Amino acid sequence: MKKLPIGISTLERIISGNCVYVDKTAHIKTLLDKGSYYFLSRPRRFGKSLLVDTLHQLFAGNEPLFRDLHIHPHWDWAVQYPVINISFGSGQLANRAELDEKIGELLRINQKRLGISCEEKSLSGCFAELIRTAKAKYGCNVVVLVDEYDKPILDNITDSTVAAEMRNGLRNLYSVIKDNDAHIRFAFLTGVSKFSKVSLFSGLNNLEDITLDPRYSALCGYTQTELEQHFSEHLQGADMALVQRWYNGYNWLGESVYNPFDVLLFISKGKEFLPYWFETATPSFLVDILRKRQFHLPDLEAVRMDYKALGDFDVDRIHVETLLFQTGYLTIKKEHLPFAGVLPEYTLSYPNNEVRYSLKCLLEQYNTASL
Repeated sequence: MKKLPIGISTLERIISGNCVYVDKTAHIKTLLDKGSYYFLSRPRRFGKSLLVDTLHQLFAGNEPLFRDLHIHPHWDWAVQYPVINISFGSGQLANRAELDEKIGELLRINQKRLGISCEEKSLSGCFAELIRTAKAKYGCNVVVLVDEYDKPILDNITDSTVAAEMRNGLRNLYSVIKDNDAHIRFAFLTGVSKFSKVSLFSGLNNLEDITLDPRYSALCGYTQTELEQHFSEHLQGADMALVQRWYNGYNWLGESVYNPFDVLLFISKGKEFLPYWFETATPSFLVDILRKRQFHLPDLEAVRMDYKALGDFDVDRIHVETLLFQTGYLTIKKEHLPFAGVLPEYTLSYPNNEVRYSLKCLLEQYNTASL
């Protein structure tokens, strides 16, 4: 029986450690066949970092890791692309100075790994130089991967002044991607929230948002079929109908999925039905916002929102229902096809029993405290 990859977000450790790996490379192949610039929003602990690392290892030509995976016979292993990998997943940054220091650190790490030394002093100048020099050194265009692109903003979202400073600093960094299109083979940015292109990706017109693309609804997370195929031995004796009601149900207009963290902890902890994801992935900024607002609980059973409202989120424009959707506490239950010229609308609700019971308890706690 293969091991459970609890807390592991690198492909090499999963493969070499004989851990269960749910092959998502068929989806990755579709991505690579269809375009070059992508953005994906998914809640915390949904496997985004593992996805980014898988992309990194693929472009870096680490062929042994992909043997027996779907993409192996479809990839040119003779080409090894230079990969620039930027992640804001670790630590919490309190101000713009700390953000700039972190960006500088990340750029230095990439320079060292690629064997490049940049001379430009500004952060944006160094990033641009890194891209151009990597292309010149390796003889092919560069891959840019950004994980947790929004975390410095979200960590400070309740302080609009600091959050705006973080947004401006990140915009300076991400604008380099737009200006170096001629040197970039592939770019992929992922995070929890979906900030407007105007505020954070100004000018990056070719960045395709696949958050609500049915083809990629299961790019992160486990489908019912994947759960039964890869974890059948681990789940022997479990009430699978109850497992599905408790943990399945996250949907982005395609096939519904389980949160991987829930599945792994449910198995590891003796198949006890507990709110594993909710208790470890609820961000502090969401708790702070919920403290200040009151909600009518029945309203969250069937929230009606249009396409624009789902992504209408910025430092100075925080709609709680939008935030609950982007962070995974509400999910799409039904799509309402629009008339010509009208944006599509969606009915949102809790994805499953775990979130329904846990979020209701949390909201009741804060509503009671405010009385």
